[in-house]
Amino acid sequence: MARAPSPAGLIRGLFLDLLLLVTSWAYVFLAPYSKVEESFNLHATHDVLMYGVGSESLLKYDHKIFPGAVPRTFVGSILLGCLTKPVASLGTSLGLVKSKMDLQITLRLVLASLNSFCLILIRHAVSKRFGRLTSWLFALLTLSQFHFLFWMSRTLPNMFALIPVNLAFFTLYNRAPQSIHPSRASVDITVGLLVFTAVIFRSEVALLLGPLSLQFLIQGHTTFARLIKVGLSTGIASIALTVVVDSYFWNQWPLWPELYGFYFNVYLGKSAEWGTSAPLSYFSAHLPKLLLGALPLAVLGSILDHRIRSLLLAPFLFVLGLSALKHKEWRFVVYVIPLVNIAAARGARWMVSQKKGLVFRYMAFLSVFSILSLDFVMTTFFASASIMNYPGGLALATFNKRYAGQENGEYHLNCLEVRGFHVAVVHVHISNLAAQTGASLFLHEHAPPYILTGFGPAVGHDWIYNKTEGLTPPMLTSSNFTHLISEYPDLGDREWSVVDQIPSFKRWRLNEKVVTALKRGKPWDISLGEWIEFLHMEKVEELWILERTSWKSTHP
Repeated sequence: MARAPSPAGLIRGLFLDLLLLVTSWAYVFLAPYSKVEESFNLHATHDVLMYGVGSESLLKYDHKIFPGAVPRTFVGSILLGCLTKPVASLGTSLGLVKSKMDLQITLRLVLASLNSFCLILIRHAVSKRFGRLTSWLFALLTLSQFHFLFWMSRTLPNMFALIPVNLAFFTLYNRAPQSIHPSRASVDITVGLLVFTAVIFRSEVALLLGPLSLQFLIQGHTTFARLIKVGLSTGIASIALTVVVDSYFWNQWPLWPELYGFYFNVYLGKSAEWGTSAPLSYFSAHLPKLLLGALPLAVLGSILDHRIRSLLLAPFLFVLGLSALKHKEWRFVVYVIPLVNIAAARGARWMVSQKKGLVFRYMAFLSVFSILSLDFVMTTFFASASIMNYPGGLALATFNKRYAGQENGEYHLNCLEVRGFHVAVVHVHISNLAAQTGASLFLHEHAPPYILTGFGPAVGHDWIYNKTEGLTPPMLTSSNFTHLISEYPDLGDREWSVVDQIPSFKRWRLNEKVVTALKRGKPWDISLGEWIEFLHMEKVEELWILERTSWKSTHP
């Protein structure tokens, strides 16, 4: 019979669970803006929340104007919107959600919570199968890695797919330490969840399902007939769901977005147009960056424990299969991170549990402590840089704050007649770089739709946010734009003046004073403050807020 956990052990476990959740939330508040790869699901969720899903409302959806290279599924955005709506309503009643940007933060918190909950479930499964100490180390290793927790609140299709994938892992490995075979029910659920994910969210998950299914058959965990039955029934149901939902939203019948994406990106090879990488890039670059110090610990864990070798087989073949594709991104292999962290935690547990040899015992413990410490330091630098990587979001938020309350005034361009008075409308053009680095629809604070109490200015004072691409400087000047968020501070005429500039991360740079002192062999000449700033963040101006000069004369 398994020994009941002590109260202290329960408290430690609950603290680490809470820390996983809070850390994912902290990243949302530290970097609330988004990148272009998140935009489809982010804007789809915006439209679901703001307009509803009625047929007449679909004409207002963002994907009607910016459809993207391939259609994407609305299933995740609809589910996220449904879960966000009651949370946002509660936040509004409590005075916590006061703007559309607050709504973006809310939906990201909901997504972060879902992924955190799945990670917490995996930690509990690790505790049951490999022991409490291993589960604590699993949590610490996950917390020490930047990319996983930072990105799992972001509306990439991969982060939606991560939820059922992690639920599948929990179902499969939530069993006793000496258990040789998972239950038939857990195998069925695992296969069903992975089929569902591959059909609806990310087709590359099929490359994970393939070797895992083969492993189930070879190890006698299921039968071929049962595997086909579960796979076909779940696959047909998933196809029906995505075809019905997405054909409606895209007004194309029949439409299976993931099949179309697979045909476009893999069969036609169009994904290579977004860049290509060396065949072993996942092993030599992407996974080391994602895993940091967990990678060597995972190798040790696989050597020590046959259960870890069995656990890592399918993920290894999955990454190997993806390596055959020329276009590679770290997010395509993000699903293997929790499993590799389990292996790393098993290796770390062996090192910190050594009893023999005083020197070896302390060296082993110090090695694990050093790995975790270095990972946390690197994560701090990663986070600091990433926070500064959303100039478009910062620019539009700065613009909204700067010109809030300045809707009124006489102006010769773009005037609306309201109650016999000419009211100047703020009409801002958002450049391509700004749109790609955070200027989402949720930052259109002073433009409809307004669905929550307190949103927007008085009627008749709506601003216009314009994202038209390909406009030349003369076209911008001859237009009726009152302001520009531009990649260039000077458009070659005197019609515009710079009112603000937005910095972005460029690189980390060594403190020259520290380097010089070290070369001279005089480290004591360096002050504590200079040692603390051994690495200095170098920033560069990326975007500028421009104002038409004639606007300034009418809006002091």
